[in-house]
Amino acid sequence: MISKSGKNFDIILITAEYHDDHPLSPSGIISRVLESKGYKVGIIEKPLTKEDYLKLGPPKLFFAVTSGSIDSMLHNYTPLKKTRSDDPHSNLSLIPDRALIVYCNRIREYFKSVVIVIGGIEASMRRFAHYDYWDNDIRRSIIFDSRANILVYGNGEKQILEIAERSKKKLSLKGISGTCVISKELDEGFEILPSFKEVKEDPLKFCEMQKALSNKKNLAQPYDNNYLLQYSYPNYSTEDLDWIYSLPYTRRLHPESLLKMAKFSVVSHRGCIGNCNFCSLKLHQGDKIISRSEDSILREIESLVSHPDFKGYIDDLGGPSANMYGMDCNDKCDEDCINCKKLDRSHQKLISLLKKAREIKGIKKIFVRSGIRYDLAIENKEYIKVLSEHHISGCLKIAPEHFSKKVLSYMNKDNSRFDEFVSFFQSINKDKKQFLKYYLMVGHPGDDEKEIMKLKEKIIHLSNIESFQVFTPTPMTNSTCIYWTGIEPKSMKRVNVIHDYKTKKKLKRIILHEINKNKSYS
Repeated sequence: MISKSGKNFDIILITAEYHDDHPLSPSGIISRVLESKGYKVGIIEKPLTKEDYLKLGPPKLFFAVTSGSIDSMLHNYTPLKKTRSDDPHSNLSLIPDRALIVYCNRIREYFKSVVIVIGGIEASMRRFAHYDYWDNDIRRSIIFDSRANILVYGNGEKQILEIAERSKKKLSLKGISGTCVISKELDEGFEILPSFKEVKEDPLKFCEMQKALSNKKNLAQPYDNNYLLQYSYPNYSTEDLDWIYSLPYTRRLHPESLLKMAKFSVVSHRGCIGNCNFCSLKLHQGDKIISRSEDSILREIESLVSHPDFKGYIDDLGGPSANMYGMDCNDKCDEDCINCKKLDRSHQKLISLLKKAREIKGIKKIFVRSGIRYDLAIENKEYIKVLSEHHISGCLKIAPEHFSKKVLSYMNKDNSRFDEFVSFFQSINKDKKQFLKYYLMVGHPGDDEKEIMKLKEKIIHLSNIESFQVFTPTPMTNSTCIYWTGIEPKSMKRVNVIHDYKTKKKLKRIILHEINKNKSYS
């Protein structure tokens, strides 16, 4: 049972987002997973007052707390640290700054000794000592400031079920894969990271920590008389994903939900092999692809046809990068999959899936809006043709990010096949009146006025810049490590970094001027 009213719940889920019974909603997935195993789950959305926290009473097992699908500080502030409430283009309703800490401390105030579990992207990417852009300082693991009993990182379905089972049996919560806890003792088999004190005081120690971060290891970080222990991530399989996405989501959305344009989206896989340095996916969902089975995806699409609100259009079929479906690898190595000679770049599994999905009775069109890795797509031009013919309407979004080789190297991106992709796409779409839209980034470590001119020179010849953003240093990414320390952690070489807002704004104005000029000519 899932409810927002009543009492005597096993688990009460508190979320900073509106709750949607949808497979793209963090609270939606976790509540359905728990409910499927017989747990009675209560939901509290966006609590503000003491009455909000008390209305469901104490849970029998624990509170599960999340700020949702985005870090609360990133949600609330622009890259120049202005509140998004001042942005006329933002449709985000503000949540408390450091929402996990606020929510958990209110729970502690009202319920004292209750067990608290934290999860979601904010918990996941703040699980170790981390640079916080908004404080411009190193903060300790969020488990200390939130006073939670246990932290879940990454996708948390397996972890939450294990926590619930142990809580029901009154067993210790130590040792659960994919979680972090505070411990007085250091168990065997842990790699010890530099301590909180060391990374706070020494940039070289911060880089040492950054190089060691991984979901695949048992890691320990000393804090005074305690250790922060990370237990390595559990293995997720195709069968696991098939089960998770087969649960009976009604796709009922809150009236103010941000998922309105994705109500009939279908997830095809998890993880990303891109390993972009500014992205959190590697240390959240992981750097391996886990694809759902073709049958599972087709069954979900077939079930949507009978939904009373369905009009025949799948809003999106994809994952973090839509064309990484089927690029799974079971090898347990630390090499980058995207550079591996064994990686299946044929796209044949995806082409087969899309063909069968299009043939389902009641389907008018299946859109691919997730964005694609064009450097992988160009490996099989048949895929680009299929995408252009059947799965886009007007435009396809790609993210070259920048055109300076220097900046791209610090992003861990390679745009060497960009022109080849653009040329081929335009050649097969000129009669369809379909075009490309581009995402760009300015102010990343290594960027400056000289490098931004290389970006400007390139976009003179590009129209349809979808958007560009000023780099925001988010917790635990390699790019953030470079931003804070001025050092690239692998090579340990110094990197030019722009910190002052005046220069960031200048770079932004240069690109914005060029984009607006292009628009006036189009």
